[in-house]
Amino acid sequence: MSLQTQPSHIGEKIVPFSGFSDQIFAGMESMSGRDLSGGLEKNQEQQYRASAYSILGALLRKVPEREVLEHVANFSSVAVDEDELLLSMSTLGLAAKSSELSAIDDEYHDLFIGLGRGELVPYGSWYLTGYLMEKPLSLLRDDLKALGFERDENVVEPEDHVAALCEVMALLITNESLTEDENVDTETQTIFFEKHLSEWINRFFDDLSIAESAVFYRAVGRFGSAFMNLEKQYLLV
Repeated sequence: MSLQTQPSHIGEKIVPFSGFSDQIFAGMESMSGRDLSGGLEKNQEQQYRASAYSILGALLRKVPEREVLEHVANFSSVAVDEDELLLSMSTLGLAAKSSELSAIDDEYHDLFIGLGRGELVPYGSWYLTGYLMEKPLSLLRDDLKALGFERDENVVEPEDHVAALCEVMALLITNESLTEDENVDTETQTIFFEKHLSEWINRFFDDLSIAESAVFYRAVGRFGSAFMNLEKQYLLV
């Protein structure tokens, strides 16, 4: 996705992929516990959350590059118990480790592009109204402008693409978490999530997890659902 801001931008990568895999699943092990109020420093929580959003954005924006899959494959070594988030991370890692890039390429096109339309339509307006380019997109554009984001005119996809929204959340977290006022920081993230993701994002990931065309992406859907459930607890949405 290619929304952009000044001076930062939402582009190919928000949080560098190098080295984040160990950090994110160690952090998720702590964050996925019942007590979300302790165990991690605030800036660590933000880093892990931003990394999770960046992973989802990278896997859904386009056919993932080999580098992305290699990092996600590290999730296969996460210690699992009955926690759904950890199970979904391990499953996603195993899927990345065992899947051929060419097969993922075919799968991505069947799911999201197709001949005229893929099996799934990964846009917020579609899930909320049954149509593209509807009022939810207009409201999103107003809020993005207020937050300082500008649309890259070279990009044809609407801003309510699921990958773009994951990238926006990652950028909000990484930018806002640099401020001293953590309450404002969390409030900004919560308002954006509640207005533009909470009503439909789980339905999208649930659909992805059972899509007929999906093999690798079923694991992406399961991880997305588990992470969004945690986000709703974390943000109290």
